[in-house]
Amino acid sequence: MVTQEDVKAQVRQAIEGFKPANRLDRATLEDFKKAVVEPRLVTVNFSGGITQKCWNVTRSNGMYRVIFLPTAGYFSLCVESDFGPLDIGVHGDAIGCFGSV
Repeated sequence: MVTQEDVKAQVRQAIEGFKPANRLDRATLEDFKKAVVEPRLVTVNFSGGITQKCWNVTRSNGMYRVIFLPTAGYFSLCVESDFGPLDIGVHGDAIGCFGSV
């Protein structure tokens, strides 16, 4: 089972391993750091009516947030909906998902 500490370590590794190539990358990294929150379990909605408990890792900007999918072992960008976060199929590293919008 993936614990809160495991998720914190994943986020830490994402930040420490990110190598900004330009000013935009540096700005994205700084924005990501500011958006990171204490990981907490949330119910995420997937297409087909599937739901799964995942770890929320960034605060919502009103439209999007980044979550960690424990069964897949990677991050996802979710859109906010009336029913909670909805996975939109943007998966991969935490900062890449965050910076995709």
